[in-house]
This record gives sequence, structure tokens and C-alpha cells, in this order.
Amino acid sequence: MESIYVRLNEFAAFVGPYPWLRALIIISIALFAGKIVDWMVTGILSRLVAKTKSDFDDKFLALLHRPVFFSVLLLGLAIATYELGLPENVTRITVECLKTIAVIVWFRFGLQLTNISVDQLDNDERFGFITATTNPLIKNVIFIVLVAFSVYVVFLIWNINITAWIASAGIIGLAVSFAAKDTLSNIFGGVTIFADKPFVVGDFINLESGERGMISHIGIRSTRILTRDDVEITVPNAILSTTIVVNESGGPSEKFRIRIKVGVAYGSDIDQVEEILSEIAKSHEEVCEVPEPRVRFRSFGDSSLDYELLAWVEKPVFRGKVSHELNRAVYQAFALENIEIPFPQQDIRIKQIVETQSD
Repeated sequence: MESIYVRLNEFAAFVGPYPWLRALIIISIALFAGKIVDWMVTGILSRLVAKTKSDFDDKFLALLHRPVFFSVLLLGLAIATYELGLPENVTRITVECLKTIAVIVWFRFGLQLTNISVDQLDNDERFGFITATTNPLIKNVIFIVLVAFSVYVVFLIWNINITAWIASAGIIGLAVSFAAKDTLSNIFGGVTIFADKPFVVGDFINLESGERGMISHIGIRSTRILTRDDVEITVPNAILSTTIVVNESGGPSEKFRIRIKVGVAYGSDIDQVEEILSEIAKSHEEVCEVPEPRVRFRSFGDSSLDYELLAWVEKPVFRGKVSHELNRAVYQAFALENIEIPFPQQDIRIKQIVETQSD
């Protein structure tokens, strides 16, 4: 900055010993130079990215206009401040204020660039770790990093010793970590869930403790599950990250298999039984055609031939409704075809003992 000041000072010397007029000329030159630099930088970049299909580069250039222009303008204002010949303290404070403004301008640019970058990656299927849930988390983490870096630069500008601040922050952080270890454990559990993605919002899961429901919200501290009774359960992320979770919506497909177990009496026509069960499943409108429904003869029971009808539905949420309708259809079809569904029976015999007494 000192060398630039010397050159501009030689350029403005022809106006005579009028510091305010010279400062005004320098500011005018800075305004003009800011427009020229902005035009050159964005113009060159716009030609380079003109053939790209993504609109990210256009948004980036739109954001770049303001910080480039203001950087040149603030540089000119700083040089003009030196030209005014103000007292040393006033000059120093003014220049440091201008540098701080520059940091704020570029911080705002970094924050806006972060938002459009994360949103752009969210729409790209190649970056699966960025979802509607992780999007705000990533933005908040980058925001904290940008704030910390900007504050650090401002402290350097104002010659503030940050060693004591860092030491104090370390002591406070240690105290907070002990006082809120459960909360921190849940937060780290949430980060693990965001990174590993064992489930997402909308998935049906079964917990090791027996709860089953749809993931309605994944937060930093806890995850909410909506059960089939329309009751919302809140589970801390520290528990979810360390327990066994069965994701019914996971795997290569979200389709869910239903098992209908039924027994028929010994002596029944097993070909007819298998045909009826197969037709019941195929005729149901919510049963998937692929995979095709299957009928399996599982075992010889104590009082029945045990069959199992296997059918798939599009989503786990349909399990209860379709199972109900298939059970009804099986019972009605067997009753119509006189196929007996046996049930356990017990015969109780009462033995009466008559005692005679001799005289």
C-alpha cells in the first residue's frame, strides 16, 4: 500500500498543496479503477464459463461484483486518508476501520458463496451426503468457521493479542464439555447419522427396543419417529448411533414383503390351495407384480399343513392395510371352496370316582 501511495502521490502532485483536493482525486480514481477492475475480472471469467451448462458460475460472478469493486474503493480511501495528513492515531484508526469493512465485505461474499454452493451440491446426485437434513448443518458449520476466521483477521488488524482469548476459550470449552457431555454426545451422534445415513426422513425403521415408525425429523440432538398410532417418539441421537436399527425402507428397493401365514387341514387339495393363494395376491391392486407373489408350503404342523403367502407392497406403510385385506380374502375364498382352516382343539374328560362305604 505504501508503494501505491507514493505513485498516486506523484500523480496527484500537479494539483498543488491542497490535500483535500488530492484526496478527492484519489477517491475518484479509485471509483473509476474499481469499475475497470470489476469489468476486467468478471468479463474475463464470464467468457471462460460461458459454455458451461450449470448456472452456478453465473451466480458466482453476480456475487463477485460487489467485493471486487469495494476492495479497490476501500484501497483508494485508505490512500486518500494518508494523503490528508491527519494525526497519526486518526490515520491509523481510519485505515484499520477501512480494513475491517473489507473483511466484512469478503465475509458476506464467502457466506453467500457457501449458501449457493451447498444448494448446488444438494441438487447434484453425485453428492449424496448433502440432503435436505444435512444442508443446514453444513451451512452452519461453514458459517462458524467463516466467523472465527474473520474475527481472527480483525484482531490482527487492530493488533489485539489473541493468546489470552484463545486460552479463555479453551477453559470455557473444557467447562462446557463437562457440563453438557450428554448434549455433546447427542450432537456427535447426530453428525454420525448425517455422515453415515443409516436412514433418512420418510424411512420406516424398527428399533432394538421394539418401537416402529416413520422418521419424521432428524435434528442435531435428537430424531423424531412417528409411530402407526400417530404418536411421535423422540430418541436421542446418541442412542440411535449405538443401537441396532432395522430400516424397512433401506436396501436396493423400498418395497416391503408381507407374510400371510395360514394352515389348511390334512387331506386338502394342495394344488387348489396354492392356486387360490396365488390368485388372491395377484388380484390385489396394491400388491406388486415385480417381485411376483409366491406361495410356500412351509411345514407339516400338528393339525394343519402350514402355508405362507409372500407378497410385496411399494412401501412399508402399506403393510397393515394390505395384510388385513389379504387375510380377509383368504378366509372368504377358503370358506367358498370348503377348504378347512383347522384350529387346535382339546377334549376334556372328567372321570367320576364313586366310593362305597362298607358297614
